[in-house]
Amino acid sequence: MQDFFKSDNIGDFLKFRKMITPVIIQILFWIGVAGMVIAGLVTMATSFGRFGGGAGQFFGGFFMIILGPVGVRIYCELLILLFRMNETLTEIKNGLSKK
Repeated sequence: MQDFFKSDNIGDFLKFRKMITPVIIQILFWIGVAGMVIAGLVTMATSFGRFGGGAGQFFGGFFMIILGPVGVRIYCELLILLFRMNETLTEIKNGLSKK
């Protein structure tokens, strides 16, 4: 956090040269994982009720707990990939302009 308060970093942040979206995407990833686990547990728990779907609903909730976070991870990685590509292209541009 101390590196952020250097004058170059604040200027880059205010001029939109430094992206904060990758940090936000990481936070959204953990929220998504928690949401998938909770949704899977709720689905599994409701399978035992009067109007529950039985074994199919129970295993659906189980697979939601296992595969849901993987899907959220893949989606977040694709979003971060766009920002990494942007950073790399910016570095290439800056390297070429210095020559």
